[in-house]
Amino acid sequence: MSPGDAGSALIVIDVQMDFCPGGALAVADGDAVVAPVNRILGRFPVRVLTQDWHPEGHLSFAANHPGAEPFSVMRMPYGDQVLWPVHCVQGSQGAAFHPGLETGPADLILRKGFRPEIDSYSAFFENDHVTPTGLAGYLRERGVTAVWLAGLATDFCVAYSALDAAALGFSVTLLEDACRGIDLDGSLEAARGRMQECGVAVARADDLVV
Repeated sequence: MSPGDAGSALIVIDVQMDFCPGGALAVADGDAVVAPVNRILGRFPVRVLTQDWHPEGHLSFAANHPGAEPFSVMRMPYGDQVLWPVHCVQGSQGAAFHPGLETGPADLILRKGFRPEIDSYSAFFENDHVTPTGLAGYLRERGVTAVWLAGLATDFCVAYSALDAAALGFSVTLLEDACRGIDLDGSLEAARGRMQECGVAVARADDLVV
């Protein structure tokens, strides 16, 4: 299936100020995804943007656990959780989309991570892998069978979204030149391996430009 087919959707993950250079949880070269995403938005009949949207008291923030260091790991009821620097707080400048990102063409803006007791990497499920965001139902009602993923970060929110989409039966393609990773203790290579095992295809956004 190609991007222009009726059953295709582009999902752009968390291209927000806090994940771009200078942000609270900056991904190296994160703002470089903006240009390729903008170039291909018009190729897809369905376009979804996701937005990390945390309350200040979110349990994934190291600052909310006295003595905990950012990027340490804590056991939560739903499994191991990386404790992050405070980022993408609801209504903050850091939670805003990168100003260069063309948000107007989006059919849907999906906010995730707003439940204070659980993190949400994936665009499809909270980190308990049970609580849905509603995105799968939206896509199915729009007739989508193939999703193409771009955004931040490759080894966390993008990868989790890709794996969940594949498990839900969607055809999944990662647009590698429209993503950037954090690479926390080898997380980027591990994420790529898991995606490959689950049948996630890899393509380049630049190859989709006509």
